[in-house]
Amino acid sequence: MDALHPRLLVSGFADCFRFYDAVLPRLIGAVRASGSESGPYAHWDVDGQGVLVLFDRGAMAAVTGAAGLPAEAPPAQDRSMFVCRVADVDASLALCLAHGAAHVAGACDRPEWGPGLRTAHVRDPDGCLIELQSY
Repeated sequence: MDALHPRLLVSGFADCFRFYDAVLPRLIGAVRASGSESGPYAHWDVDGQGVLVLFDRGAMAAVTGAAGLPAEAPPAQDRSMFVCRVADVDASLALCLAHGAAHVAGACDRPEWGPGLRTAHVRDPDGCLIELQSY
């Protein structure tokens, strides 16, 4: 049973699908369990447990009655982040950038956050903030 997993509501489903389908296997060993580039739904598992779901933002807006609202908010600070614990932050950063992620913050040690913690930050093709971390 998948107790908890993030479901990202994305506007650019095909671009996000290609990005996550390319990087999740190498980042965290995830395999695509269902879905395709055509959407509106796809999910990836690790050892049979859900780790990420993509869902088309417009399809969810239709279900929740929010279709008439703006799809994009004015620029603001992030409210959520997808965190991936990886073996090598620098190599993972390079992998994400090679598959279309936008660079946010380079790899660096963050001892003030925890002993041995190293992070880097990117944005997926839809703008979702991703933290790559090792410790």
